[in-house]
Formats: sequence, structure tokens, C-alpha cells
Amino acid sequence: MIDTSKSAVAKAAPQASGGRALVHTLHRYRFLLLALLVVCILPLTLRSGSLATEVLVFALAALGCNLLLGHTGLLSFGQGIFFGLGSYSAGLVLTKAALPVPVALLAALVVGAAAAALVGWFSIRQRGTYFVMLTLAFGQLFYFLAYTTPELTGGDNGLLDIPRPALRLFGHELIALTSPWQYYGFVAVLFLIVFWLLMRVSHSVFGRTLLAIRDNEARAAAVGYDVKRFKLMAFVISGAVTGLAGALHALMTGIAPLSNIDYHTSEMILVMTVIGGTGNLFASVLGAAFYVLFADWLSTLWPRWLLLLGIVLMAVSLYMQRGLWGLGERIWHALRRHPQDDAQTVPATGSSDDTATERT
Repeated sequence: MIDTSKSAVAKAAPQASGGRALVHTLHRYRFLLLALLVVCILPLTLRSGSLATEVLVFALAALGCNLLLGHTGLLSFGQGIFFGLGSYSAGLVLTKAALPVPVALLAALVVGAAAAALVGWFSIRQRGTYFVMLTLAFGQLFYFLAYTTPELTGGDNGLLDIPRPALRLFGHELIALTSPWQYYGFVAVLFLIVFWLLMRVSHSVFGRTLLAIRDNEARAAAVGYDVKRFKLMAFVISGAVTGLAGALHALMTGIAPLSNIDYHTSEMILVMTVIGGTGNLFASVLGAAFYVLFADWLSTLWPRWLLLLGIVLMAVSLYMQRGLWGLGERIWHALRRHPQDDAQTVPATGSSDDTATERT
């Protein structure tokens, strides 16, 4: 009996260890799995492939904004610059040079990163209100540059007739992007790749340093970190991701309008980030999905739907300061709480996905 019990324990130990490893892996990649779940749910719940694609495109833009606002503490009104330049870059590469789609997307990444390096280099030298004013001023500067160069951007009419050719390799067609749902599949793959890469960035030493700068910039500088260099690198990554989103939007609509580089686009991206919740990358996906789908639904009910959206933003600012993700966390903790725990004080959970992973 003793030998048998020891054998059973020996056999059960690897199974228990394997179960814990599986749970740890699922917990580690839970946000990536949630993003994959969103990608799978959208085609099942939406009839329009273009609307589903728009959700993922603006989710990418919100991810880039969240890296600045939620992880670095930089409130930037210049995200529309990178979004618009990404649209123009991809449009020019496809219309003027007739190069493949991957080259157009790479051009949007490079141009977005370069513009972010320029804007960030000047803006990070100021803090608070002056930083915000600088990003807003750069937004207006790039808007008027686009408006006054119609030979490149199409001016007020925008860059029209942007093609969406199939993906080819050595002359053989790999993926056709003609239908909205085919293009959605292509965007979904890029979205998941970028989301995974940004998760790796946020979990790295670089990401932890950004959080330290956000929480206490003076202390981070006293420890020895080059705060300006870290802020500039965050700007560059954010600009590259937002430029990619702008390029995908131009391919989706077949046009790069002047409104893509307007400061209203910066406001919209910022609003998506705040609605979802700052400091958590998956919250940006929630914010983008809520904004795009809610705006599409309200626009069919009332022409002045922006008034209702403003009321929603007021409610978020007053009662849901951690956005939809914070609301979901509160509901989850309320459901898991036992009756005997009601008398105890439950500590507030941090909004950063990085902090949650670190504590685990």
C-alpha cells in the first residue's frame, strides 16, 4: 500500500506541475488571448467587414496613444500627425510608385516613426500644459503643410483612388485583398502581431522604466535614467504604430483624406484611449471598439449623435476614470467576492497590465 501510494504521488506530481505551468502560461498571455477573442468575435457579430476592419485599425492607433499616455504619462494631441502621414505615405507608394502593399506599410511605419522623432524631440523638452500645446501646434503645422501641398496630398480633396492590390511573392498571388472580409483577415493578423510586440515592449525593462517615469519622473532621473531618451523612444514607437494604422485605413477606404491629419483625429484617438482605460493595452481595444461601434449605431438614430457621445464622455470622466477596463475589473471583483469579505477593505487594483503581471 505504501509503495502504491508513493507511485501515485510520483505520477500525480508531474500532472500538477504541468497544470500549474498551463495556468501560468494562460495568465501570462491572457491579454493576447483576449485580443484574439475580439478578432474572432467581430466577424460573428458584424455584417460589415469594413466596420470590423475599422475597429482594429483604430485599436492600433489607440494602442500607440496608450503607450504614451498610459505608460509614459504624456498627453499628446499629435497622434493625428502620424495617422495622416501614414495614410499619405501608403497612398503615394501605391499610386505613384505602384509598389507592393508590404512596401507601402513599411513606408508608413518609417514616416510615422520619423515624424514622431521630430515632434517628440521638441515636445519632451516641456512638461504639462506646454507639452500639450506643443503637440497641438505641431498638429496644426502638419495639417496646413498637407493642405498647401495638393500635388502630394491632394489638398482639400485628399489623395484619391488608392489601390488595394493582392499580396504577391515572386509573381504568385498569396492573398487577395479585394473583398472587405479578406482585407479584415489581413488587418487582423497585423493587429495581433503588433499587439503581441507592444505587450513584449510593455513587459520589458524599457516598459518598466516608462512606468517609473510616469509615476515619478524626478525620481527616475535621480536614479540615473535618461528620461528624455526614454520619452523620445516611446514617441517613436507610438508614431510607427499609429502610422501603420493610418496606412491600413487608407487601404480600407481607398482614400487618404485631409481629415486624417486634422487635430480632430488626434482627439478621437485620445478619446478612444481614455474610454477604454489608460495603462492597459487591451483596454485600448475596448475603447476603440466601443467608440467605433457606438458612433456607427448612434449615427443611424440621430444626426446630432456627437451630443450623446459627449454625454458618455462626461459620464466616463465623472464615474469611470479608469475606463471600461476599470469598470470590468470592479464587476469581476464584485462577482468573486465572498459574503464574509464584505466587511474587509479590498485594495484598489492597478490599471496597468504590467503591474498586474509583475505582482503575479
